[in-house]
Amino acid sequence: MKLQFEKIEPEAGSSFRVIHHTEVDACGVYWHYHPEYEIVYIPIGEGQRRIGTNVSRYEAGELIFVGPNLPHLNYSYGKQGDHEEIVVQMREDFMGEAFLQTPELQTVRRLFDRAHTGLIFGPDAKQQVGPWLSQMATQTPFERFLMLLRVLQLLAETSDVQPLHADGVRFDLNPKEQERINRVCQYVEQHYAKPVDIHAIADLASLTVPAFCRYFKRMTHQTYTDFVNEYRVNQARRMLHSARTIADVGFAVGFNNLSHFNKTFRAVTGQTPSAYRKALVGGMVATP
Repeated sequence: MKLQFEKIEPEAGSSFRVIHHTEVDACGVYWHYHPEYEIVYIPIGEGQRRIGTNVSRYEAGELIFVGPNLPHLNYSYGKQGDHEEIVVQMREDFMGEAFLQTPELQTVRRLFDRAHTGLIFGPDAKQQVGPWLSQMATQTPFERFLMLLRVLQLLAETSDVQPLHADGVRFDLNPKEQERINRVCQYVEQHYAKPVDIHAIADLASLTVPAFCRYFKRMTHQTYTDFVNEYRVNQARRMLHSARTIADVGFAVGFNNLSHFNKTFRAVTGQTPSAYRKALVGGMVATP
């Protein structure tokens, strides 16, 4: 199975991401890695776990903390039957660059350091943290933020934890490939509002255009254009919290006509921009 890079975007109005899967293979990403830290809680389900060099069984109640760029298989891969999964993804600096330098958070910093091996938590931690993570799936952004700090505090202080591969071996990905895909992602973050220039991004990656297209599809399982459009939609979701018109938001994130914006937004989110905004105002969707 090929290793796939996963690009993760915090939800609009949030500095981290909370995902609630209730369908098998809902993730759509399998053997993969990403630069974010990840907490995974499995209220329902059982199967095979693969994280780094560790391959073993998991049962309902599984609670793990995975560090950045540690390859792992999504928990629902190849499963049949009931499955529920709550995932929290965050960058090390999700609260700012000085977050882990705060004296009050030194235990959390040590937790983040240990997460590079992958950590699995025992019954005591699962019993306390599991319900908190379940609540996060339906909380407001501010409530989620406070709950995440509470979760990190308990995980940092508990002794009910074991590394998933005790020798502490780090899974070193090809540094050249990491640096190249990071350059591409940074370029998208800085230029998403401009027309897609496949020649410029191929030059940045030191590849010909055909080679870049093959490389990017292999790394992300998306075309470069689809990747950029998905990023644009995520930025649009943030802007739809403001009083800006839908047309203004569409142009601001790089779509050159309203029809294309509506079509792409719906393809990514399942809703038109106007339906998304109405649901947001009416409280029908959690502010992401």
